[in-house]
Amino acid sequence: MPSLFRSRGVYVNLASAPQMLEYERIADRLAADRPGPILDWGCGAGQVTSLLRERGLEVTAFDYRPGLEAPTVAPLENYPDVHAHLSSEPVTLPFADDAFGAVLSCGVLEHVQDPELSLEELKRVLRPGGTIYVYKLPNRHSYLEAIARLMARFGGDIYWHGKHPYDVLYDEGSAAALLERHGYGVRDLHLANMLPLTLPGPLARRLTPVIWRLNEGLAHVPGLRRLATNVELVAIAPA
Repeated sequence: MPSLFRSRGVYVNLASAPQMLEYERIADRLAADRPGPILDWGCGAGQVTSLLRERGLEVTAFDYRPGLEAPTVAPLENYPDVHAHLSSEPVTLPFADDAFGAVLSCGVLEHVQDPELSLEELKRVLRPGGTIYVYKLPNRHSYLEAIARLMARFGGDIYWHGKHPYDVLYDEGSAAALLERHGYGVRDLHLANMLPLTLPGPLARRLTPVIWRLNEGLAHVPGLRRLATNVELVAIAPA
């Protein structure tokens, strides 16, 4: 498989029109809420930070970089206009208490070394009553996860959640319970994404509107939705 697909989907995500459309929808949701200064926690390549800023939001990007000798602020390779705070500290964030009105976790919470301590740290940097948006949390019942694990078992060069030491899969109940243990009040909780979105190439680009409509429609079918790819939730920090 080409090297484009080898890391945790970062580069294939940027090359995929359906996946980029999902990032745009996430940015639209936060822009509609206008929650105040946002921390893009685990910003990765910086694509969502960039989309949020295009919508006029104040965003601080942060990414965990193991092996980094000292915390720094540096431009990101794929989005050099985004200067991200980078640190090898897996939990502690380089921000003051009550610094943000919202935190975005987009494909991050399932990978962190200590989700319990991380949620406490996020609560520290969130203002009382601030909002945490959790997207792309992997659903333990996802049929796509099952297919990926099966392909990997037979030698496929594919990422699946569980491949790395700290990966965790969730369902709606366990995701809500994780946040509620730390005092967050879950306001919105649902399953999303029935179709693979990391589909690079011109054909996927042309079919993006069709793919997205099917993706959203199938996620509302009772019973079938249990097999969706992601758990998504929005929660409020304690006042």
